[in-house]
Amino acid sequence: MLHARCKADVLKTVIEAISTLVDEAKFNVTTDGISIKAVDPAHVAMVEVTLRKSAFEEFKAEGMELGIDMDKFKDVIKLAANDDELDLNYDTENHCLFVKIGNLTRRMSLVDSSGMADPKVPKLDLPGHVTIASGEIEKGIKAAEAVSDHVALIASPQAFELLAEGDTDTVHLKLDKSHLPALDVKENVKSLFSLDYFSNMVRSAKGSQGIHLNIGNDYPVKIDFDIAGGNGHVTYLLAPRIES
Repeated sequence: MLHARCKADVLKTVIEAISTLVDEAKFNVTTDGISIKAVDPAHVAMVEVTLRKSAFEEFKAEGMELGIDMDKFKDVIKLAANDDELDLNYDTENHCLFVKIGNLTRRMSLVDSSGMADPKVPKLDLPGHVTIASGEIEKGIKAAEAVSDHVALIASPQAFELLAEGDTDTVHLKLDKSHLPALDVKENVKSLFSLDYFSNMVRSAKGSQGIHLNIGNDYPVKIDFDIAGGNGHVTYLLAPRIES
C-alpha cells in the first residue's frame, strides 16, 4: 500500500537528481519514507536519494519496491506547476502507479525491479570539505563547458578552485575562505572529473541552500545537498579521471 501527497516540486527535484544518471530506478518504500540508490551504466557515478515522511503532506505506506521508468515519471511531473499538489497511489492488483495532478490522472505501469541492484555506498574518508553556493559553482561550470570536457577541483586551507583547461583557453574560478560558507581542508588536494557528469549533478542542486563537496587527491568526489526543505537529501559519488 502507498498513498502519498506532496508538492510537485519535491518530486521534480527527486526525479531530476536520479534521471541525471539512470533511465530506470528502484524506489524503496517504507513506513518512514522513500529511498533510491542507483549506479550509472558506465559505473562512473552513483546517486543516493532519501525523502523522509515529513517531506509529504500525507504519507501512508507499507514496505515495497517500485520500479520506475524515469522518462515516464518526468513526462507526468512536468505537467504540474511547482506548487501543485500531487497524489501517488499504488494499485496492488494491477501493479501500477496512479499519479494525480488536479483533475488529471495518469496510470503508469511499473518496471520489474527484481533485477535492479542495491548498490552499497562506499564510506570515503576524504580530506577536503567545502560548502559552496550553488549559483557560484554553476557560473564556473557554465564557463568551463566552453573550453573543456573535464574539470579539476582543487582545495587548500585558504581557498577552493575550479579549473578547466582546453587546447588554447582556460577557465579558473577561485573562492577564498571568506567567500565560502564552509572550508575545512588540512592539506592541498586536487582531482580531475568529467565535466558532463559533474555539471549535471550540480545543476540538480539548483535552489538548494548550499552544495557540500568532499574531495581528495585523485579520489572520487562526494557531492551532497538537502532537498524538500531539509526533509530529504541527495548524495552523488563521481569517480575521478586519472591524469597520465
